[in-house]
Amino acid sequence: MDRVNLAADPARLDLDRLLQSGPISSDLLGLRMNVDLEFLYDDEFPKLLARRSDVDLLQVALEVARDAQPELDFAYTWEWIDKRAGEVRSHLTRAKDDRAMLKELSRCLSGTHGLHGDTSAFQHAESSYINRVIETGIGIPISLSVVYVAVAQRAGLELAGVAAPMHFLTRIETIEGPLFVDAYHDGQVLNFDDCSTWLESLSGLNADEIELALEPASPREIVVRLLNNLKAVHVRGEQWQHAWHVQRRLTALNPGDADHRRDLAIIALKSDRPGTAIDLLEACLKTCTNRDRAMLQSHLRVAERLLATLN
Repeated sequence: MDRVNLAADPARLDLDRLLQSGPISSDLLGLRMNVDLEFLYDDEFPKLLARRSDVDLLQVALEVARDAQPELDFAYTWEWIDKRAGEVRSHLTRAKDDRAMLKELSRCLSGTHGLHGDTSAFQHAESSYINRVIETGIGIPISLSVVYVAVAQRAGLELAGVAAPMHFLTRIETIEGPLFVDAYHDGQVLNFDDCSTWLESLSGLNADEIELALEPASPREIVVRLLNNLKAVHVRGEQWQHAWHVQRRLTALNPGDADHRRDLAIIALKSDRPGTAIDLLEACLKTCTNRDRAMLQSHLRVAERLLATLN
C-alpha cells in the first residue's frame, strides 16, 4: 500500500465537518509539548531509530500492536510462534529440497493453522496486528509474512521479507536461485521467473525494476511499510487517536521528512491535541512548500481557536 499523504486529499482535511460533529474532549496534560519520539517502553523499535540491523521484526510488530492494545501480553504470541517452529522443524529433516521445506512451512501455517489472506483484511487495523492475525487466521501480505519469517527463522530457515511492489512476499536463497513464499495466498511457493512475471502484470513495472524490488528488505523498510498500511486504515476510518501513534513512529523513523512532520501536525489536531498541533504547525510553516502553506495556516488557526476554548 502506498504512503498516505494527508495533504493530498482535501476530504481528509475538512476539519469544520469534524469539529461540528460534536464536542471534542481534550487531555490538557502536556499540550505545549515536545513530542516523545524515544519509545522508552519498547525493546526493539529503538534499534530501528539507531539504524541497527539486529532487529526482531516480530517483537517490533507486537510493540506497534501494543499502541492500540495497551494491555497486550506478548507471551501468547511468542509461545504460538515457538510451537509452530517446533512443528515445522520436525518435518524439515524429511524434506528432499528447499522447495519441499517451504511447502512444509506453508502446510503448517496456512494448512494446519489456517493463516490466510482476505480482501476485507485491508480495511481493518487488526489485520496488521500480529496477535490478532494469529487469533483470527486472517491478515494482509506483510503481517502474514512477518509470522512466516518468525516461524521459519526459529525453525532454521533463513526466510527474509521482500517489499515487492503491490504485494509483500518472503524470500529464501537456494542453490538454484531464490524461491519466494506468498503468505497471503496460502503460502504458495514461486521461483524467480514466475514471481517476476506475476508482479510485472500486477504492477506494470518492467523486469529490471521488478528484479531490484525482489531483493530482501531491511527491517526498517518492512516496519515503515507496516506502519503505512496501518496509517491508511486509520485515516480512512478517521481513527485519529490510533493514527497519532502510527504517525509518531513514522516521524521518528523519518525525522527529516517534511511530509511526515506535516502529517504529524495535522493528525495532532484531528486527534484532539491542539497545543501539540500548534507547536508542530508553527515548525512546519518555517520550512514548508508554497503548496502546503495556506493549508497549514488554516489548520493553525483552527488549532488556536480550539485551544482557546479549553483555557
